[in-house]
Amino acid sequence: MDGDLKIIFEYSEAYGLGYEPGITRRDPSCIILAGGQFHVWYTRTPNGPSGYDATVWHATSADGIHWEEQGEALSRGGAGDWDEQSVFTPNILVAEGRYFLFYTSVEKPYSERALTAIGVAYADSPAGPWTKGAGNPVLSTGSDIGWDSHRVDDSCLVVRDGRYWLYYKGRQKGLSPRETRMGLAVAEGPLGPYRKIEGNPLIEGGHEVCVWRQGTGVAALVQPNGPEGGTLRYSEDGIHFRRCAVVRPPQAPGPYRADFLEDEPQGAGIEWGLHINLRSRQLPFLERFNFQR
Repeated sequence: MDGDLKIIFEYSEAYGLGYEPGITRRDPSCIILAGGQFHVWYTRTPNGPSGYDATVWHATSADGIHWEEQGEALSRGGAGDWDEQSVFTPNILVAEGRYFLFYTSVEKPYSERALTAIGVAYADSPAGPWTKGAGNPVLSTGSDIGWDSHRVDDSCLVVRDGRYWLYYKGRQKGLSPRETRMGLAVAEGPLGPYRKIEGNPLIEGGHEVCVWRQGTGVAALVQPNGPEGGTLRYSEDGIHFRRCAVVRPPQAPGPYRADFLEDEPQGAGIEWGLHINLRSRQLPFLERFNFQR
């Protein structure tokens, strides 16, 4: 991925996950192939466009175009639990013969000042049932003056060097969502504990996190916020990212991730996925994108 690339995104309908009156679908996970079907998880709510009052749902597809909603995959926690308010922005990891569903929650009662944290659930099948990890949350906000003191969210996983690299977005208290940055925490096992690295934050900008194995390194699509936003970036070591192209990426993209099924030393990259359609005045819904070079 040397030099500037010309990136073109094409958009088309994701049948079964499109606009539905009164329903919000947003924040699609990465997509995996298992049992001859594609699987995706996403935030779903009948309570408005926000994800702060939602649960995680699951859908399957034979072709990546026509989807069938399978119902709620992950519910809120019980009274007094850390994830009682909402569960949202899911992402998936396939490792050690199991499935690991990462998700975010926010303090109850929700307010703009409420802190977020990231948890994980695991299952033997993409259809569940899902068991929430005993060590949840596996990633929490930093110190009161830290770059991620207000928000940690949007986990996206890469398996690298036999360890589990959890990329996430963070935001400092007192800053706006447009001042979001991206960081990294690493664990020896899928359930954690995840430890933030010393070099955080890695990318100055963005919002939703979208990373994947590309070649021998890691690629990132960065949303158009901040000084490094609106770019495709690449890192050979997974930490130090450089710009490859200026792009207008899909909104909160969840690409198909073949690298979770590969034993090859190099990642093949991404070609398609789902994202949020926010272009209309309707409630958010999911749409397909194709990633072309």
